[in-house]
Amino acid sequence: MNLGHQRRGAALLSGLLFGAGLALSGMTLPAKVIGFLDITGDWDPSLAFVMMGAILVHFFAVRLARRRPEPVLGGGFQLPKKKDLDTRLVVGAAIFGVGWGLAGICPGPGLVNLLAGDLGAVAFVAAMVVGMGAQHLLVEARAGKPAPSPGGVKATS
Repeated sequence: MNLGHQRRGAALLSGLLFGAGLALSGMTLPAKVIGFLDITGDWDPSLAFVMMGAILVHFFAVRLARRRPEPVLGGGFQLPKKKDLDTRLVVGAAIFGVGWGLAGICPGPGLVNLLAGDLGAVAFVAAMVVGMGAQHLLVEARAGKPAPSPGGVKATS
């Protein structure tokens, strides 16, 4: 098996594991997410434990990654280098938070729900794709040149 197939296989396995974790934790259920965000009503703190578990895994994974010269499947690590807050980050986080609060769902669970056949997820994912495209075009227009692809991911063959 060549390196490209191994990378795609690892990405698929990671995505499946992430999706299973979202489903098992209840993060794909908008009512559960809204119950977590509703601190003045019938607050459900269980999502805080899911988030703490994810932060703990990330904490150790980043430390492990920084000790390695390169990823197991080659290439380079893409760890954040920027430490300051800028307007784009704050506004983007605010838009994400408002959308999460209104819909009770974010992109990962939206895709899991779409693949699980949830018809309500179709509108969410469609709106998400339109929003990503609009942001891409806005960045392009402001810079007067083509914007990087969403997430800074470059297409490779």
